[in-house]
Amino acid sequence: MKSPEPENFGAHSRRTFLKTLGTAAVTAAAARAQSVAAELEKVNAEKTLGPGAVPVTLKVNGETLKLMLEPRVTLLDALRNYSSLTGAKESCDRAACGACTVMMDNTPIYACQKLAIEAQGREITTVEGLAKNGKLTKVQQAFWDKDALQCGYCTPGFVMSVTALLKKNPRPTAEEVKHACAGNLCRCGTHPHILQAVFQATGVNTASKTEVMDYA
Repeated sequence: MKSPEPENFGAHSRRTFLKTLGTAAVTAAAARAQSVAAELEKVNAEKTLGPGAVPVTLKVNGETLKLMLEPRVTLLDALRNYSSLTGAKESCDRAACGACTVMMDNTPIYACQKLAIEAQGREITTVEGLAKNGKLTKVQQAFWDKDALQCGYCTPGFVMSVTALLKKNPRPTAEEVKHACAGNLCRCGTHPHILQAVFQATGVNTASKTEVMDYA
């Protein structure tokens, strides 16, 4: 006759081992079920927005702007056509000229390429939010002093790009200024004056006019 297997092996009995194994399997299954349920709840919570207007809250120039917008409305359109902030200009509407440049969390962006609904919870700054109590910023004053504009249509975008640059780099080189403004286009050709304006705003004296003119 076959002898019975020993009831105990090691520090645990066969019965304890099986109980532990079963408990672990149930626990793992329950955890997976909870994870799936959480994912389903998340998906159900993310309701489709639109095509009609939905509430959109923007923080622009330190103030709260509450609008009713279709989800397809861009930040530029929201600023220009659903509020009184027309400083950012609409030109190419395809991220090629920089006329619509604004700052989002101190980073320059093309407002024509950002949906307003995506800009919620972010700090938006337009050219209207720079001057305080009617006093121009150093960048704005320098653009005026150095005649860094002609038609002026692109000027707000340049001012925003330069302002963003100087917030991160108060003493940029000419090459750094050119890089920061590479996404902005002036069809009037005032780029050399813009570079002079940046140097004035930073308090840097140019070694010669040749360096400035090379920007063109």
